[in-house]
Amino acid sequence: MSQRSDIDAILEAYHGRGREALLPALWDVQRAYGQISPEHVHRISHSLRVPEADIYGVIGFYTLFHEEATGRRIIRVCTDPTCALADADQVLQGVCAQLNITPDRTSADGEYTVEHSPCLGMCDFAPAALVSARGEPDIALPNVTVDSLLGEWDGQYFMPAGDEKSVMLDGALASAPETLDAYGDYAALRRAIEEMTPDAVIAQIEASGLIGRGGAAFPTGLKWKFTRADAGDPKYVVCNADESEPGTFKDRALMEQRPHLLLEGIALAAYAVGAGKAYIFIRGEYPQAMAILAAAIKDAEAGGLLGECVMGSGFSLDIEIRRGAGAYICGEETALFEAIEGKRGFPRMKPPYPTTFGLFGKPTAANNVETLCAAPLIIKRGSDWFKSIGTEGSAGPKLVSVSGHVGQPGVYEIEPGITLRYFLDEVCGGVSGELRAVLMGGAAGTFLLPDEIDVPLTFEDLREAGSTFGSGAIMVFNETTDLRDMLKRLGRFFQHESCGKCFPCQLGTQRQVEILERLDAPQAGDKERLLDVGMTMTEASICGLGHTAGIAVMSAIEKFPELFEVE
Repeated sequence: MSQRSDIDAILEAYHGRGREALLPALWDVQRAYGQISPEHVHRISHSLRVPEADIYGVIGFYTLFHEEATGRRIIRVCTDPTCALADADQVLQGVCAQLNITPDRTSADGEYTVEHSPCLGMCDFAPAALVSARGEPDIALPNVTVDSLLGEWDGQYFMPAGDEKSVMLDGALASAPETLDAYGDYAALRRAIEEMTPDAVIAQIEASGLIGRGGAAFPTGLKWKFTRADAGDPKYVVCNADESEPGTFKDRALMEQRPHLLLEGIALAAYAVGAGKAYIFIRGEYPQAMAILAAAIKDAEAGGLLGECVMGSGFSLDIEIRRGAGAYICGEETALFEAIEGKRGFPRMKPPYPTTFGLFGKPTAANNVETLCAAPLIIKRGSDWFKSIGTEGSAGPKLVSVSGHVGQPGVYEIEPGITLRYFLDEVCGGVSGELRAVLMGGAAGTFLLPDEIDVPLTFEDLREAGSTFGSGAIMVFNETTDLRDMLKRLGRFFQHESCGKCFPCQLGTQRQVEILERLDAPQAGDKERLLDVGMTMTEASICGLGHTAGIAVMSAIEKFPELFEVE
């Protein structure tokens, strides 16, 4: 079959659709050919009626798309902080040495392309890699070695799944995702449809004190109330599963272990706000989670729990998975909307806010995975139960991702209020070696010193201590850690992920990297320059990426001034 007829066959699935189908179409072509060539762009443009220039702009924006030819297999090795602690650089260099290439190049026989990768959300299995074989689904590989990357790919891994006290995680799910039979018939959704009005559902969520678990901590019930109250139609629900910040992988655990809990949460949100369509925007580096969720949606539709006339009612809901393509900025909700609409993931100016002008310009409730998974528990058990866990300002169970120098890295469900010291020592198996620092809240978080880890793990206590829950990431570093190297990697991450829409972030992240790259021999005034750059990004950037891109560096200047001293 000719290339032209191959493309025609691929694009036939998108007949009659427009720009919103661009990302799925690009993914189908990328998977089939390992690249998106000018001929491919021309055919996609003709089929979807999108200008070729716009398509090239989208391809160039997303890291996982390639315009140039690649090898039959693409190996992407994570070299961000946690994987770096697990010798990822040596694995990457070892693979390249055996193939006689340098990173980001293709072997002479055209078999392999080897690339650096930002965090893959598998910090509990460091070092990790994302691998692709032309015409086959991508595979995320745990605990990689040179031999495993150049051999046969398995991709099987299983995470710790909670204990007997867990309600969001499930201790019985140590080796496989929860099936629909095991999960049940969406009892919370059934109760909402049969016994509660949408306003009553929102009132229950609001009374629980549930706040967003993605980092912004906005009251969930209030967001749903604003979306429902807007006169715009149709309305949408968007699940933000673009979990891309280094050290963060809690949402992956929920998607891979408890897919039906997430789907029921999405359905409750849709029922509450009056939406008939929902999207799960999931980062492109989570192939296993995507496959599990796709299968779960089919099972739920077959059981009458999703789709037309849910449970025989007048409520219908179509849930579509939309795969991201490697852009941390799409974790910002308005950039995520742009991506779903088939555009580059540029954040929008606010106001207007998503609850009135969101996806496709319509009222939209956007929540992250963990937030949506809490909703069925609240409707099923009640808001008083939820408030009985944790504190007044941090109600309900909370998931955190722990990586680095700890005995047992993984995802843990905690009751807010326990101290960080107790959590590390008694729950995570203790620190491996002598603790030097904890990076709390992810790459955009702050450092805590050994004498500061008695802080209670609540939103309010961390805020008072000058720290944050952020993305739910806790990265632990012992005395062997080269903190200068860690700061360089964080700086490179933000420089790579800046979308370039606003100058404070675009130029600030670049300047920050330039200064950090000479941190082994800092120049006079570098500390002041970094503080100036960091504050400029924080105060003047359009979105949260720029606002927080210098936070970890500024925190390090405060906590480790010796790193920046001029000899």
